[in-house]
Amino acid sequence: LVCAKAMIEAAPVLYSQFASHNAHTLAAVRRMARDHGVTVEHQRLHGMGEALYDAAHEAWADETVIVRAYAPVGGHEELLPYLVRRLLENGANSSFVHALLDERVPASAVAADPISLVEQAPDRHPKIPVPKDMYGDRQNSLGRDYSQAADREAHAKALELVDREKLTSGPIIGGKLRAGLNAQDVTNPFDRSQVLGHVSEAEAADIDAAVHAAAEAQVRWDRQGGAKRAIVLRAMADALEADLDRLVALLSREAGKTLNDGVAEVREAADFCRYYALLAERDFTAPETLKGPTGETNQLLLHGRGVFACISPWNFPLAIFTGQIAAALAAGNAVLAKPAEQTPLIAAQAVRILLEAGVPAGVVQLLPGLGETVGAQLTGDERVRGVMFTGSTAVATLLQRNLAGRLDPQGRPTPLIAETGGMNAMIVDSSALTEQVVLDIVSSAYDSAGQRCSALRLLCIQDDVADHTLKMLRGAMAECRMGNPERLSTDIGPVIDAEAKENIERHIQAMRAKGLTVFQAVQENLQDSKEWQSGTFIMPTLIELNSIDELDKEVFGPVLHVVRFTRSALPQLIEQINASGYGLTLGVHTRIDETIAQVTQRAKVGNLYVNRNMVGAVVGVQPFGGEGLSGTGPKAGGPLYLYRLLSHRPDNALQVTLDRHDAERPLDATLRPSLLEAHRALSSWAKAKPALADLCARYEQLAQGGTVRLLPGPTGERNTYILLPRERVLCLADNEADALIQLAAVTSVGSRALWQDDELHRKLAQSLPEQVRARIDFARDPLAPEQHYDAVIYHGDADQLRLLCEKVAARDGAIVSVQGFARGETNLLLERLLIERALSVNTAAAGGNASLMTIG
Repeated sequence: LVCAKAMIEAAPVLYSQFASHNAHTLAAVRRMARDHGVTVEHQRLHGMGEALYDAAHEAWADETVIVRAYAPVGGHEELLPYLVRRLLENGANSSFVHALLDERVPASAVAADPISLVEQAPDRHPKIPVPKDMYGDRQNSLGRDYSQAADREAHAKALELVDREKLTSGPIIGGKLRAGLNAQDVTNPFDRSQVLGHVSEAEAADIDAAVHAAAEAQVRWDRQGGAKRAIVLRAMADALEADLDRLVALLSREAGKTLNDGVAEVREAADFCRYYALLAERDFTAPETLKGPTGETNQLLLHGRGVFACISPWNFPLAIFTGQIAAALAAGNAVLAKPAEQTPLIAAQAVRILLEAGVPAGVVQLLPGLGETVGAQLTGDERVRGVMFTGSTAVATLLQRNLAGRLDPQGRPTPLIAETGGMNAMIVDSSALTEQVVLDIVSSAYDSAGQRCSALRLLCIQDDVADHTLKMLRGAMAECRMGNPERLSTDIGPVIDAEAKENIERHIQAMRAKGLTVFQAVQENLQDSKEWQSGTFIMPTLIELNSIDELDKEVFGPVLHVVRFTRSALPQLIEQINASGYGLTLGVHTRIDETIAQVTQRAKVGNLYVNRNMVGAVVGVQPFGGEGLSGTGPKAGGPLYLYRLLSHRPDNALQVTLDRHDAERPLDATLRPSLLEAHRALSSWAKAKPALADLCARYEQLAQGGTVRLLPGPTGERNTYILLPRERVLCLADNEADALIQLAAVTSVGSRALWQDDELHRKLAQSLPEQVRARIDFARDPLAPEQHYDAVIYHGDADQLRLLCEKVAARDGAIVSVQGFARGETNLLLERLLIERALSVNTAAAGGNASLMTIG
């Protein structure tokens, strides 16, 4: 009614039309129009509201009342979402029509003055949290709205500050910058003639000093405990938000980020800090109680592994850089941070902010430089106890091979957590709403100039609707504005550097040379055209393929490939996507529930998106990370991540974390019984072996395979976190007892076991129940290149473990993690035998948010 009043008061500039079946709205609008002497038009839907408007005609017989009856016009694609919206509106508990027809609602309530009701009501609905409190115990991050003048003014001042400062980056060791003599210019990808600052690369002596300082500081930092570390992490988040405008300006200048992308990145960095702070506070403060005999109490505090090398990329130079550091700090580790060569200034500013927020000087060291020199020395240093890496699959493989022969003081392999790229696909069928599909394609493929790990690379569209959808997509591409990322109206900024531009252009030219249709378009004007000459820009590109096989690599830029498929070929299409070996993100647009189930259950990817875009995963809402060639896991911003960064922990530590979640939101374990059939058969068989029987019971209690958990998120979106068994686990043991320990672990999560085909294992298998034998595969040489497995469990001596890690790392394909134990050890980490899936569904895609109908 407030909006209606403003519209009526704007006459004759506005001719106001009001569509409503609400008697209150109709009467109030009529009264306001009469008071202002303004003619307005009323509207009702054809087939609805006749009684209301007939009564109004009688009541206002002496007045001229204009009423238009309207009806939807178009095909079923347009009609279906329209009807759903109408049903949701009229069926909602708060709607006038619903209340009028509900005999339990008294007439006085239906006729109540809405303004009086609003005045009496609380400021907000008690069941809908404000955005800041959306995630419960974790505060949501703050943003900016640069369409507002005050925010634009703050951004302009931040740009001036960045220009004035001429930032310097170099090794920061013990909290002090070491500016060397070999300083190099850092330039703007939008305008390579603009020098933003200078960077001095870390030298061998700097790296050695940094490792030494970090190792000393880590012990003190670890002893502080989770609660104190959480205070520092939250202060880090607050400090990042306080410096948001300057960080956005720097992201724009150094990384070519648009304003909205820059704000989102600062928010993500703050979210990482607060998410890991909450886990540190909850799980790393009080000691965990261990199993022990009656009359005896044994407790263990969770401790960090030591010093971690964190190697981050240029495409998220603040969010991933900060997220890696925050995770390591939360778990009690010290950090050697090596940023991407292209974005050292952002990294230096981030480290300054973290140190000012209270991070002890020796706990975080900054070491800018080339991967071939700084990265190689870092990962080759025996004092480094683990590596976090985001970047290419090829570099991740090299890192794993570099680490493979190294064991920590407990005799365990040195962990590599790698998040790499993907051949990310979106499947669109003929039931999808074209307008929504096109919006999500554009944002998924061309946002951030296509320079996201999660960006859409392959559009698979049902041939029935391909021509119509692609026509609309080409039109949308032509409306995108490419140019200065500091301008609010810019949709697409530059790619990161000349080398990236050359690689992308080379690919586009190769596709043209094959005779494929290549379409490029962007909104053109004289100002933008001049800007394109000074920066590294690639126009949004659409390439039509004849088959998926024509795309054999990830193209990291604003290039989308499209392939058509027939409805009957959908299962084969999913298998083709899986066969690429990559498994980062996948989207599906459909209004058919069976299709959603078919795609989400068969696709082997870490993050799945239904009827929405495929980018912008939110920390703790859509934990992010892939499988296969796309990463090792665990997912960043997920519950398993910190446990990969520990030196030791009780076997039930993760269970305690997940139990806290389950106390707030119900656990869905409907998949577990079928996955546990073989394990329960093994448990029954083991009754004659009490130690094994106890172990089977313990593993079943701790195993999480087949569990589905609902995560917090905004209304209109459903986000679930799913833990599933890895397909096949290579089990290596030289005695029956260890072979059975490994088998108990593998069956408890629902995986298959790969055994050595020898007398020991064959004889043991013959004694097992049929259900268990059916879950075991044999190979004479299980380490042969043709053998597939995605995890390894080994019992034996340290020297053989080193050789095993080197052999596994030398294989082509996905990085496979190895768990190594002394003979007889039973503290296997069951979560290492699982894969994580995050599923995000736009529940409002049918035309409205049905969940709001149930809110009283």
